[in-house]
Amino acid sequence: MAAGSETRNPLVVKEAKQVMSQWKYEIARELGITPPADGYWGTLTSRDCGAVGGHMVRKMIQMAESQMASKGTWK
Repeated sequence: MAAGSETRNPLVVKEAKQVMSQWKYEIARELGITPPADGYWGTLTSRDCGAVGGHMVRKMIQMAESQMASKGTWK
C-alpha cells in the first residue's frame, strides 16, 4: 500500500493487508502496467494508479454481486 494510505483508507479486516497488496500488483500486471519493484507507487501516473484501483473496485463489486446472487439475497 502507498505510504500514508492506511490512515485515510483503513482496511476493515487488518489481516487482508498483504492479500490486497498482492492483488494490486496482479491487477496492474493484468492491465499491462509495470508495478513498482520498490513498492512506491508515487512514480506512476495518476491515470495508471486510478486504473488499477478502479479495476480492483469493479472486481470486488462483481464478487459481491455474485456472492449475493448465489445466496439468494440479490433480486
